Amino acid sequence: MKSPDTSAAPTLDPVAVLKGLASLRRLTGTYPAGHPSIVQKTAEILDALARQFRVSREVRIDIIHGQVYLDGVSFDRDVQGQAPIINELVALGVDSVHFRDGVQAEELLAAAECLWQQERSDASSLDAQLAARGVRSISLGRLVPLDTRWRAQQWPDAPTGPLDPAYAESLVRAQETFEQVSNGKRLDPLTIGDLVQLLLTRVARSNAALGQILAVKQYENLTYAHSVNVSLLSLIIARHAGVDDATLAAIVEAALLHDIGKTRIPLDIVKKPGALDKRERKIIEDHTTYGAEILAQTDGLRPLTPTVALEHHRAVAGAGYPDLQNAVPNIMSQLVSVADIYEAITGARSYQDPTPPERACLILARLAGDKLNTALVKAFVKAVTPFPMGSLVRTNRDEFGVVVETNENDPLHPIIALTESSFEAPLTRLDTSTRDDAGTYVRHIVETLPAAESFDIRRFLPAA
Repeated sequence: MKSPDTSAAPTLDPVAVLKGLASLRRLTGTYPAGHPSIVQKTAEILDALARQFRVSREVRIDIIHGQVYLDGVSFDRDVQGQAPIINELVALGVDSVHFRDGVQAEELLAAAECLWQQERSDASSLDAQLAARGVRSISLGRLVPLDTRWRAQQWPDAPTGPLDPAYAESLVRAQETFEQVSNGKRLDPLTIGDLVQLLLTRVARSNAALGQILAVKQYENLTYAHSVNVSLLSLIIARHAGVDDATLAAIVEAALLHDIGKTRIPLDIVKKPGALDKRERKIIEDHTTYGAEILAQTDGLRPLTPTVALEHHRAVAGAGYPDLQNAVPNIMSQLVSVADIYEAITGARSYQDPTPPERACLILARLAGDKLNTALVKAFVKAVTPFPMGSLVRTNRDEFGVVVETNENDPLHPIIALTESSFEAPLTRLDTSTRDDAGTYVRHIVETLPAAESFDIRRFLPAA
């Protein structure tokens, strides 16, 4: 299935609509009906919706983990400055707002009045209150599994299809380790040491394994698979930054165990397809503290491993969780954070398709400076490139290929192995950076494609 084209700017600014709805809520609670401010704000919202209704007959705005989605597609504009508005609606039990074509001013005002009254009473659901007022074109409510699963993808929990042997072995070992901790057993530092060496000496040297980790991932991986992938991505950043061998091993260990605290979180919360409520969000955020406790109580681990587990959701500017005032996270925590975010967004989610690597690199770039360490983001993007090794791509000549070698001097034009659309076997090797006599590129990559379950990257990338 082709990923939604999120590169095109949406017709509607969903954050502006949410802001307008929150503003209208306050206005209806402050001024009498018919006040010019209320009329003007109502008209602004309806005008914005009318433009979007030319594209689709329904507008769905959802708030998932603090990110705003328009019709199931992430709205990429930085919404951090609008966090108070978003938090205001979420606190009222609203993280999903649906508008249907034909919505009237009276319905919008009724919704705003319901939201104003919601602060004082939660005796009935918002949708029930709207129905009682005759509102049929607006839905307000909270995202829960029942609401979102009907349109959610049911992705596998781990990599599928033919895997590189060393990578497959690392996944099995990590799964066993995480399951043991989940069952109340102590973490074995010797087992962790063996797994770290496997990752350093065999998996990291396998082009096929790296290709499977870097490309679009058609699975919503569980903690153990995510942790293996983050450890390899962290290793890529560290090596590109010139880190010495002893520190490389420490980084791989810390990245491998950064999410060990999730073994104490109920799986139904970890895998919930909709937004988390306040209680669930607090539970999931506690995985950083749980992880640090587990690792601090395990002898034989490297000193900074518990620190990374505690800090990997902390921003370089001092925000994030857990609340450590304005403390800046350790540089190793900052490094793992970059890998953690890239790995998470290039994998599937129940509420969205995986983000292609070229778009994931842009997201990292936007987070650099405030949330992520700018130098580490640059090191990672330069090492991985927008079209990393193993990516399935299509050119502007409608050719299909697999990226087999990146081009550091021209990252948008890697070397690919041309193949048929079935991606069964390589046909010939082609350098997309080739130019014609006028100096114009002969071809460009126009799209990253998801891999079918039967795709065997080992036919294109040798194990070592």
